[in-house]
Amino acid sequence: MPPLIRSASAALVLLLIPSCVWSQAPAVDSGAAQQSNSAQLQSPANAASQDSAQPQSSAGSGRPNNNSKQRKKKKKLPKAPQPNSSSENQLQQTKRMMWIVPNFGAVSPGVKFKPMTPREKFWMATEDSFDYSSFAWTAVLAAQSYGLNEYPELGSGGVAYGRYYWRAMLDGISNSYFSEAIVPVLTHEDARYFTLGRGGFFLRLGYALSRVVVTYSDSGRTTFDCSEVCGDFASSALSTAYYPPQERGMVKISEGWGTQLESAALNNIAKEFWPDIRKDIFHKH
Repeated sequence: MPPLIRSASAALVLLLIPSCVWSQAPAVDSGAAQQSNSAQLQSPANAASQDSAQPQSSAGSGRPNNNSKQRKKKKKLPKAPQPNSSSENQLQQTKRMMWIVPNFGAVSPGVKFKPMTPREKFWMATEDSFDYSSFAWTAVLAAQSYGLNEYPELGSGGVAYGRYYWRAMLDGISNSYFSEAIVPVLTHEDARYFTLGRGGFFLRLGYALSRVVVTYSDSGRTTFDCSEVCGDFASSALSTAYYPPQERGMVKISEGWGTQLESAALNNIAKEFWPDIRKDIFHKH
């Protein structure tokens, strides 16, 4: 997971509570009322009464019976419009959260499942790894680590900052490729996030958290999320090859692995509720 996605997810989560409260407001379904009214106007009973009344008036006035012509005209009338709630009311994902954070792997609720090809999986990992925002945010994270002297073995000065930078960048790239491309291709899994988009806040929160260990296979069945769990572990293990010796060993690998899983959980929560935030707070459709 690129550094920008990991860090910005927490900020999005802070906006969830007011968004979810507003989203619980009942919506007036005017389309259903219009549909029932139009159904009454075009009901068979009303049509039959009109047809039976027409010959009497024609006989009384001595005019020819045009009932058959009227029935032909009625058949040609367009049907009453049906309510369309899917275009405006359905929550939609966007390619970016907050118009900056990459969100290329999020699927809107209700979208029919279609498996990704290996090429598409690697392309998604490439987009997440080398997006312009990843370079900028990596610079911020490297500056923070450098200022805190997190790894004294890397030294000080401009050269040391460069060491911080390329290690932070490689962390994001390796995690993206392992969890979104390499492992999913080997295990035939789908690393995208499929938004639930319905139910209460805690139901959707639990769903988002469960997606850390549950995902879809390429056949559309739910399965253990080896892509995330094993991919994060592989990325954390690889980092021991380019960090100082003091940062190696099974303990450090486990710490990095746990951090990656925690970041994945925050990212899932942000993705699940981003359409609500966008719709209810920013009033975007």
